[in-house]
Amino acid sequence: MEQYVRQLDDLRARIGEAGSLLVAFSGGVDSSFLAAVAHEVLGDRAVALTAASASHPARDMEDARGVAAAIGVRHVVVRSRELEDPRYAENPRNRCFFCKSELFAICRRVADEMGLARIADGCTADDRTDFRPGRDAAREAAVGSPLDDVGMGKPAIRRLLAEVYRLPVAAKPASPCLASRFPYGTAITEPRLRAVEAVEEAVRAAGVEVVRARFHGDVVRLEVEPASAPLLLADPGRAAIVAAARAAGFRFVTLDLEPFGSGRLNRP
Repeated sequence: MEQYVRQLDDLRARIGEAGSLLVAFSGGVDSSFLAAVAHEVLGDRAVALTAASASHPARDMEDARGVAAAIGVRHVVVRSRELEDPRYAENPRNRCFFCKSELFAICRRVADEMGLARIADGCTADDRTDFRPGRDAAREAAVGSPLDDVGMGKPAIRRLLAEVYRLPVAAKPASPCLASRFPYGTAITEPRLRAVEAVEEAVRAAGVEVVRARFHGDVVRLEVEPASAPLLLADPGRAAIVAAARAAGFRFVTLDLEPFGSGRLNRP
């Protein structure tokens, strides 16, 4: 914990030097921590911005509003239109670059309108080893990553959120955008996004919190942790999930025998 506290002090100092800051805020663990520290240091000179997008589950917007209220930070919601960009909708391997470019353009406009000196995202030291085209967009837009700058990873962030800032979001599972459910090259449309979201909500209603509903045409493939699999095979959960998948337009629902793993569609 001593190392985490030193990193936190370094982070506070860096944020203080900014004078004012707009945080690209999803309501997830990392951006919530950054927003909490920014509000602590800068008060009203810190603003959290959330992009309302079809690519994100409705529950994530609800979470973002709730976390921002718990922190007390000023929260701005702006519509994002990355789906209107064919470079994004075609779902190339660098899809995230176009999404983040849209987000950071919005952040820049709002920061300029509000007179905020800097923009920051929630990228951490753990993200250095992952495939993150969005980081190229951040560099092009001069968006900082202060959590990464001080060497903070997920364990430090979760512990500090829980023990210093007392925010329940510390235990929230990762929630990447719904576009991550589609193999590269599979076109992304709003109806398809809503379809995988509906299936995931049905799985959560059956008692499984961590799930990815992967889109494969008329097949939806469910990835869950091993301990959760029995919940999907027993009624009434099984029947409800099948009914939700059929209503969403899928012909078949499959349960992947390989356990859930973040980033599996990034494999060669």
